[in-house]
Amino acid sequence: MTRNAKIAVGAVAVGLILWIWLPWWAALLIVLGVPAAAYMALDPSQRRKLRRASRRQIGR
Repeated sequence: MTRNAKIAVGAVAVGLILWIWLPWWAALLIVLGVPAAAYMALDPSQRRKLRRASRRQIGR
């Protein structure tokens, strides 16, 4: 299993656990808020690099 697949499986597991233990709106806030906060924590140069890499993968 690749590294990205392991991360995806872990994220789904954490999301399901949060969904069961927390109200739906709190789980949704965490699932959407954590990646948004991580993106906002990047430097502008790191954000550009991330956007460029994701665009390159889309246009394969």
